[in-house]
Amino acid sequence: MNDRVNSDTPTSRKILRPRRLTLLGTAAALGAAVLAAAPGASPFGLTSFVAPAQAAETAATPPGFGDLVAKVKPAVISVRVRIDQDSDKSAMLQQNRMDSDEDSPFDQFSRQFGFRFPDGMNGMPRQRHQMITGEGSGFFISADGYAVTNNHVVDHAESVQVTMDDGTTYTAKVVGADPKTDLALIKVDGKKDFPFVKFSDQKPRIGDWVVAVGNPFGLGGTVTAGIVSASGRDIGNGPYDDFIQIDAPINKGNSGGPAFDMNGNVIGVNTAIFSPSGGSVGIGFDIPATTAKLVVAQLKDKGAVTRGWLGVQVQPVTSDIADSLGLKQARGAIVDNPQPDSPAAKAGIEAGDVITSVNGTAVKDSRDLARTIATLAPGSSVKLDVFHKGESKTVTLALGELPNERQAQGKAYDGKVQPGAGMPRLGLGLAPAGDVQGAGQKGVVVTEVDPEGPAAQRGIKTGDVILNVGGKAVSNVGEVRSELAQAKSSGKRSVLLQIRSADATRFVAVPLA
Repeated sequence: MNDRVNSDTPTSRKILRPRRLTLLGTAAALGAAVLAAAPGASPFGLTSFVAPAQAAETAATPPGFGDLVAKVKPAVISVRVRIDQDSDKSAMLQQNRMDSDEDSPFDQFSRQFGFRFPDGMNGMPRQRHQMITGEGSGFFISADGYAVTNNHVVDHAESVQVTMDDGTTYTAKVVGADPKTDLALIKVDGKKDFPFVKFSDQKPRIGDWVVAVGNPFGLGGTVTAGIVSASGRDIGNGPYDDFIQIDAPINKGNSGGPAFDMNGNVIGVNTAIFSPSGGSVGIGFDIPATTAKLVVAQLKDKGAVTRGWLGVQVQPVTSDIADSLGLKQARGAIVDNPQPDSPAAKAGIEAGDVITSVNGTAVKDSRDLARTIATLAPGSSVKLDVFHKGESKTVTLALGELPNERQAQGKAYDGKVQPGAGMPRLGLGLAPAGDVQGAGQKGVVVTEVDPEGPAAQRGIKTGDVILNVGGKAVSNVGEVRSELAQAKSSGKRSVLLQIRSADATRFVAVPLA
C-alpha cells in the first residue's frame, strides 16, 4: 500500500485536479465580479478577496506549544528509585513492566513505571538483596521542593533521586503516599527556589488541548500533546476511580508526570494506560487535579490521608431493583448491609434503603457515593436523602473515619443481575436457616435451585440465605410465600430479595410475572 501523501499518481491527479479547478474557478469568478463592478480598476482589486482567505487559513493553524512548554518544563522531574528485589514490591514488577500477554482486555489497564531488571530475574535464579532501579516522573508544586508523583513509583523505595530538566540531580524523601488514589508526595531539601507549577482550579472540558511532560523510557523532558478525550472513567484500579482520559501519548516512565492545560496548570497526574501491546495506543488515564489537591494537602500536613466513613456496603440500583422498590429512576446506591456501630447504623439506615443524595447533590451510583463520602473529613456532618420502605426521608449524621484495614464503603457489588423472562415462581427449594447446620439463625436457606427458574437466572445458588423479601425479614418458607403473594397482588413486576452468600450480602430483584 502506498502511503505517500503527495503521490502524483494518475488517480491522485484525477482527484486533486477538480478541487484545484474549483478553487481557481471561484477566484476567477470573484475577480471578474470586481472588474465588472469597477471598470478599469487595478488588478490588485482581487487582493481584497484573496487576503481574507489567506488570513483565515493562517488563523486556523495551531499556534504550537513552544511557549507553554518553555514555561512548565523546568518544573517537571524524572524520578529514579532503588528497590530491594526481596521486598514485597518485587512480586509486582512483572505486572508493572507492561509487556504481559493477558487474555482479558481489562488486564491491559496498567500502571506505567519503567523498571530495569538485573541479571537473574524472569525465571532465572537470583541473588538476594539485589537492587532494582526504576524510573518515573513527577513535578514540583512549591518553590521549597515539594513534588508530586505516583504511589506505585516510590512504593517500597530504598532511595529516591530526582533529576531536573537541566540535568541537576537531588536526593528526595517520601513525605507520604496514598495507595487508594495512587498519589505520593516527595520532598527535596536544600533550596527554596525550585521552579514549580500549580493545579488547575477548573475541570477540563472534553476536547480541550492537553500537554503531557515526563520521562518515558528514561528519556526525560519528553513532551507529547493531545486532547481530553473523556472524563469520569472507572477502570477498576481503585475504589475512587474518576480518571480523566487523554490521547496525548504516555508510556513507561510517564507515571507521576503532569498533564497541562493551555494556561500551564496541571489538570491531571498520569497514572495508567490501556495497552494491549505494551505501548501507548492513545488512551491514557490521569488522576484529576481536584483529587490530587485534596490528597496532596493531607499528605503534606499529616503524611497520610484520612477519609470519611459511612459504614455501609452498597451496590448500584438496577432497573429491576428500582421497579421492585417503586423508584422512578435507577439511580442512587442501595444499602446491602450497614456495619454494626457504624455512623449509618446509628442513624437508622437499614438494608434495602437507597441513598439518593448527599448534602443535596444527587448520587448517581455506588461508586459516586464512595467518592463523595471519601472527599469529606471524618467528623463532618452530612445530610443524606434516603428512600426507606417506599418513602423518602432525610437523615443527618456525623461521618466516622475510614479504618485502614477495611475496604472503602462504596465498593460495588461484583455480581451481575442477568435479564430473564418473568416466571410465576422463583424456582427455589427453601428451608429455615435454623434447620441447616452452619447457616445461622436468620433467614431461609436455598436448598435447591431450578436451573430454568428466574432465581437461577438472577445468580441465586444452593446454600445462599434469603434474609428478607420485599423489605420484610423472613424466617420460614411461609413468610417467603406470603411476601411474594403480597408483592404480586400489589401489581409489582419483581420482588427484591436480600441474599447472603458466604460473608457478603447483596440484593437481587427477581421477576414475578
